[in-house]
Amino acid sequence: MTTGLETLPWRHVLTLPTEPSAVRIARQTAELVLIEWGIGVRHPTADPALLILSELVTNSVRHAAELSPTLTVVYAAGPDCLVLAVHDRHPYRPSLCGPLPEDGRGLGTVRELVRTLGGTAVVRADPDGRGKSVWITLPL
Repeated sequence: MTTGLETLPWRHVLTLPTEPSAVRIARQTAELVLIEWGIGVRHPTADPALLILSELVTNSVRHAAELSPTLTVVYAAGPDCLVLAVHDRHPYRPSLCGPLPEDGRGLGTVRELVRTLGGTAVVRADPDGRGKSVWITLPL
């Protein structure tokens, strides 16, 4: 399965323990790669992207840690898009369309930001069915 990342010139992958400090580390890493790639943290997409990333990593920490001792964050970008993905080994695949459950406030924020920015959000199951990745693509 291809992810489309092969065509993007900038990529970075980070694997972290599924614990609260992962949120801060994932966000700080995002800030560093945005600067390194010449996008910068003042780009209009940067703040919403950082919030989206924080929400996705927080979800993995809160809901997947028992089954997934680590999580992986993928950062990628090209001249016209930014891609963020968070992978864990919990099989539950949250819905990013339709009504959210009562406790889906974080995902509601993610969906609204992605929609407002004209991006896309996709949940992909691992081929073995024992994990998933949430992929966010935002225009730059």
